[in-house]
Amino acid sequence: MRTQLLLGGRIYTPSSPDATAMAVTDGIVSWTGEDRTGRALHPGAEEIDLAGAFVAPAFVDTHVHTTALGLALTGLDLGGCSSRVECLHRIRSFAAQSTDAVIWGQGWDDAAWADGGPLCTADLDEAAPGRNVYLTRIDSHSAACSTALRRASDLSESARGFHPQHPLTADAHHAVRSTARSLLTVADRSAAHRSALDLAASRGVCAVHECGGPDIAGLDDFRELLAFEHGVQVRGYWGQAVETAQEARQLLAATGAHALGGDLFVDGSIGSHTAWLTQPYSDALGTGDDPGTGIAYLGPDAISAHLLACTEAGIQTGFHAIGDGAVGAVVEALEQTASLMGGPALASRGHRIEHLEMVSAAQADTLASWGVIASMQPAFDALWGGESGSYATRLGTQRAAGLNPLARLASAGVSLAFGSDAPVTPVDPWAMLRAAVNHRTAGSGISPRAAFAAATRGAWRAGGVRDGLAGTLVAGAPASYAVWDTTELVVRAPADTVARWSTDPRAGVPALPALEPESTSPRCLRTVHRGRVIHEA
Repeated sequence: MRTQLLLGGRIYTPSSPDATAMAVTDGIVSWTGEDRTGRALHPGAEEIDLAGAFVAPAFVDTHVHTTALGLALTGLDLGGCSSRVECLHRIRSFAAQSTDAVIWGQGWDDAAWADGGPLCTADLDEAAPGRNVYLTRIDSHSAACSTALRRASDLSESARGFHPQHPLTADAHHAVRSTARSLLTVADRSAAHRSALDLAASRGVCAVHECGGPDIAGLDDFRELLAFEHGVQVRGYWGQAVETAQEARQLLAATGAHALGGDLFVDGSIGSHTAWLTQPYSDALGTGDDPGTGIAYLGPDAISAHLLACTEAGIQTGFHAIGDGAVGAVVEALEQTASLMGGPALASRGHRIEHLEMVSAAQADTLASWGVIASMQPAFDALWGGESGSYATRLGTQRAAGLNPLARLASAGVSLAFGSDAPVTPVDPWAMLRAAVNHRTAGSGISPRAAFAAATRGAWRAGGVRDGLAGTLVAGAPASYAVWDTTELVVRAPADTVARWSTDPRAGVPALPALEPESTSPRCLRTVHRGRVIHEA
């Protein structure tokens, strides 16, 4: 047996809140406590001086698009463009130096621009004449595409989501994305995988949940990613509906996926006007057959069939549901499944809803009773919430204020698991926790401890690991941790009486880095997964 003894640090563990040392034996945490005791108990162990660093369970990102993230890192990143003019300047500059078969970009957000609407085909044709250009909006549910790429995709004007100039959505978007990804080589994809996973490890993330599907990155990319050798663990979710348990088992075997869910689209996104609403968007009322309530990709019957099939087959599933129409359809399907198979059978699978942005108190109670896990992205609220954010523009301030109700879900007993939806938002777990704690709607945020748990223990649970140890640093837990350079550790509580109790050493509450809105993220010095170093600063 090989034992490492980490000394002189600050260890985040519920078993010993004042711990300064941790022993790791053969990839398993074997002890936590005080330095002197650690040396006495582990003579001959390899000693590692932490020099005051903070050690905590490594993060798990429960919703990632690895290839798209890698392409954003190695290709054209349009995030942060403050104007349409700046965005077009970046596109021209990139096109001038790029010889890639397809100019693949991500992150533009017209809701933040004051100088015009979204990118259009004519813009791209002028900026990159004759080139295949595919530029997804920040939410990844619409894309501006050049004429060359549209022609290569053989788009039909009757395809859902088609427009001759505006960004494409729905089926038209899926068609051009399929063509764009076909222009990527195996080497392109491999480089993207490495860039994305290297970044994750450097941010203290030891595992990610890849949300793939036939309309996302395709099966070849999905299989390549699952076979890719890297220290960051990848759990694969394949978003494709089935109707029978046999079909579910066959699809799981054919794809190599760990579960059949993730981005199994029930609807789209609020920013692209494709989230399924029960009432029209405030800024796009629609005409004729389109009342401006978004897109419904799957109805309750199809959702229920998939749920029944996966539950019977013993396979975890989940659905992408953002708008209240989509969430309502999933809840209705869950009710149908529970009535046929029973609540315990349903709860035993740990089914998930991704995003779950518009959910009522009654729905939260119901979801909790069925053991449904909410895989959410707190950074969405930081990015688009508030009275002047894009949620308010799309939905009006009253509806926008009810989005991403973390406290409501947590108080109802719904298990929370946090992710980034990268490249939609950055892989920055501490910024994600700050967003969860400092929600833009008063009363919707959760405590730092609850937020941290959702990004560690809750995230492992969302991935089917329910041993009560994963995501903690207690004896018997996998040694998956990150070492952080940070300043003062604090215990933050919502009320003075609670604060006094929490900071009393007798309370046994471990402290965390400050998560105030203005706080900076700690710097990751080292990431370790099951005893193996996967990142060293």
